[in-house]
Amino acid sequence: MESVKTNQTDQLLEEIADYVLNKEITSEEAYKTAHHVLIDTIGCGILALNYPECTKLLGPIVPGTVVPNGVRVPGTPHVLDPVQGAFNIGTMIRWLDYNDTWLAAEWGHPSDNLGGILAVADYVSQLRQQKGEAPLTVEEVLEMSIKAHEIQGILALENSLNRVGLDHVLYVKIATTAVVTKMLGGGKEEIVNALSNAWIDNSSLRTYRHFPNTGSRKSWAAGDATSRAVRLALMAIKGEMGYQTALSAEGWGFQDVLFKGKDIVLSRPLESYVMENVLFKVSFPAEFHAQTAAEAAVQLHPEVVDRIDEIKEITIATHESAIRIIDKKGPLHNPADRDHCLQYITAVGLLKGNIVAEDYEDDAAKDPRIDELRDKMTVTENKRYTEEYLDSEKRSIANAVQVHFTDGTSTEMVDCEYPLGHRFRREEAFPQIIKKYEANVATQFTEKQTAHIKKQSVNYDTIKQMPITDFIELFLD
Repeated sequence: MESVKTNQTDQLLEEIADYVLNKEITSEEAYKTAHHVLIDTIGCGILALNYPECTKLLGPIVPGTVVPNGVRVPGTPHVLDPVQGAFNIGTMIRWLDYNDTWLAAEWGHPSDNLGGILAVADYVSQLRQQKGEAPLTVEEVLEMSIKAHEIQGILALENSLNRVGLDHVLYVKIATTAVVTKMLGGGKEEIVNALSNAWIDNSSLRTYRHFPNTGSRKSWAAGDATSRAVRLALMAIKGEMGYQTALSAEGWGFQDVLFKGKDIVLSRPLESYVMENVLFKVSFPAEFHAQTAAEAAVQLHPEVVDRIDEIKEITIATHESAIRIIDKKGPLHNPADRDHCLQYITAVGLLKGNIVAEDYEDDAAKDPRIDELRDKMTVTENKRYTEEYLDSEKRSIANAVQVHFTDGTSTEMVDCEYPLGHRFRREEAFPQIIKKYEANVATQFTEKQTAHIKKQSVNYDTIKQMPITDFIELFLD
């Protein structure tokens, strides 16, 4: 009788598990960047607490639930179980589309993983303290952040979920699952089992990011993904089984069912590349493909603000991904629609010389000049911009804006290839990230509290050995 060949575990699952468990991160640049990511991300979450549409989703599922050693949600009184804690923190982080970004064949926001990482770090650390053991340090959390960034970002390099209609938050779920399973004490078997379940979960459709369904789910989708990751990790720690060929099973695996039979690949070794090259949103709360258009528009503002009625045409040269995602004509129905519209963002920059989150709200959108300018915009692809967007050595996100007037004159074409927050402009960006962080924190805390938070958290050399519980307590009244 012929023996039956046993299935081999999908290599991708093993590679990710081995990376999380065994790879030593030695890049000082990665750790220092991760520190800026941490405080920037917390600041974005604190700013989101000013928006009732966000805060209505926060708190326990059942009001009044009490959780021993529960996860503390920064800026709120909520103390939650780790799954709901991850949803809360993840939703805050992503609400205003203001945290970091990664652009490749797939797009995403790697700091979304901090929803799960911070929740589990707080939970695990409190359990340790209860036993008289040391809590996790900020540096240990930064290591997990670097690794989550790497998993999500390297998956995104060549495996485009958007091309098959799936949302990028699947990669948040995969990355968070891997690192929080380790944080909870899991070994290779538990990480592989949890990862296989995360892939089997599938992904949400990205229809809520596009016309005609653009809506607020895009602001809580990452919170949903990172909380699901924590749930799967907790199950794996209890011994729940995994599935060896969740990706590759013929006819029934993720690749055949949802990825048109293509292999999910890691196109480069898992190290610290993504954290070193991640993009910060420093200047504007807007979809990242429009950041350089916003910079160009703000630069042109003084030249055009007194000649708005004389504008005949506005030309925008951009890259293919921007055209596919945020080139929108016609009515925009809500803030989620507006902050993902290249023309809307550019119009606000030209009119105001700045762009803030309130500019996407209904009252601000009533300004008739915004749609008048949008109607005068022509968007075209610059092939070089598209090529350099995908170039691993450049990773540009270029836009160029030029305004043409009825008298035949025009402004210069303002070309901005690398936004503030790009690795090529990192040193320029870091001081601005601190200013952004301080301003965001100040929207919820007193001047004295804000000064204390800043003093305790902005110096990498002093914060890295801080217990993560102490860091979280900075943001609790």
